[in-house]
Amino acid sequence: MSLIGKKIEDFKVQAFHDGKFKEISDQVLKGQWSVFFFYPADFTFVCPTELGDLADNYEKFRELGAELYSVSTDTHFVHKAWHDASDTIKKIKFPMLSDPTGALSRQFGVMIEDAGLALRGTFIVNPEREIKAYEVHDLGIGRDADELLRKVQAAQFVAAHGDQVCPAKWKPGEETLKPNLDLIGKL
Repeated sequence: MSLIGKKIEDFKVQAFHDGKFKEISDQVLKGQWSVFFFYPADFTFVCPTELGDLADNYEKFRELGAELYSVSTDTHFVHKAWHDASDTIKKIKFPMLSDPTGALSRQFGVMIEDAGLALRGTFIVNPEREIKAYEVHDLGIGRDADELLRKVQAAQFVAAHGDQVCPAKWKPGEETLKPNLDLIGKL
């Protein structure tokens, strides 16, 4: 069953952000683009490479009006400890959400029940709190912030230009397509 178009349900979680513990709820999603970036666990191997990549590109997401939310089943205390221990994680400026009960991971369909961990799931959510794009990876397959940024740009373009679609490898400023009968069989 696809999650495209699914509205994000109410949630309230603890987060580590800007050196403080904060409560984050679904209410912060209203009116902005959001990216939920689920990963298995703090103090692991692939996860810091992904989160470091996101941290290096965070300002590009913010320029698009998109907020990043990294999520694992670790507590906010563990997020702080990882932040304090790792130079890579110290670069993070986006909220690190804690999901120790797995409720948020279950809502997004990425919970590995027998392990108590989340799969690597990435979800682009529009300002109306609807999932517009997502991908889920096995634990050993890392993701790329540049490709995620391109997908956010494409989702925003399609939202603003409903009569146009973005072809493969589309980047802002490149030609889009206007679906019509004349294009059938010509691409």
